[in-house]
Amino acid sequence: MKTILMKIYRTLYKAYGPRHWWPGETPFEVMVGAILTQNTSWGNVEKAIQKLRGKRVLNPEGIYYLKKSQLASLIKSSGYYRIKADRLKAFVDFLFYKYEGDIQKMRREEPGELRDKLLGIKGIGPETADSILLYGLGRPIFVVDAYTKRVLSRHGLISEKASYEEVQNLFMDHLPHDEKLFNEYHALFVHLGKTVCKKMPKCDSCPLKGM
Repeated sequence: MKTILMKIYRTLYKAYGPRHWWPGETPFEVMVGAILTQNTSWGNVEKAIQKLRGKRVLNPEGIYYLKKSQLASLIKSSGYYRIKADRLKAFVDFLFYKYEGDIQKMRREEPGELRDKLLGIKGIGPETADSILLYGLGRPIFVVDAYTKRVLSRHGLISEKASYEEVQNLFMDHLPHDEKLFNEYHALFVHLGKTVCKKMPKCDSCPLKGM
């Protein structure tokens, strides 16, 4: 399985090159983006992040002291903005309660324990928690999304009904736990899913064709 997974990675990397994902100027900005990107496009998230940055509240203290109604107004472009304001507030409250608002203190937490704590925050599921860990904190954990599942199931490597944990374990059990590898691999799946392996796939132009 390791050989197959690495062949997929090398093929996609050769076809698309480094994806420079996740975009963000600070770890906290990446974490905010991971929450805001739920059920929306990244373009909509970027607009919300620009508004937060423009108001100089794109930091733990800024969001902590911002009224929920003000936060909701600033992130309106991300969709479900009232729900996402609740989730952002819950995450930042957690950050202050557990780590005094300090990302570096959060980074020192054992990854498995931190993941469990993140999953205990209302509105944060496995994909968001793992995005925070991988992209925000540089921890080697594989992020699974709809694109990952679609590509792997179409190539017969997983069942269409495979759970998040089953897909994640496929990578965690067979590949070296390397943050850069997991980062790039997931980003390549996202790019493939958005451009080629769509709901109506363009199989003729897929780099993985014939594998």
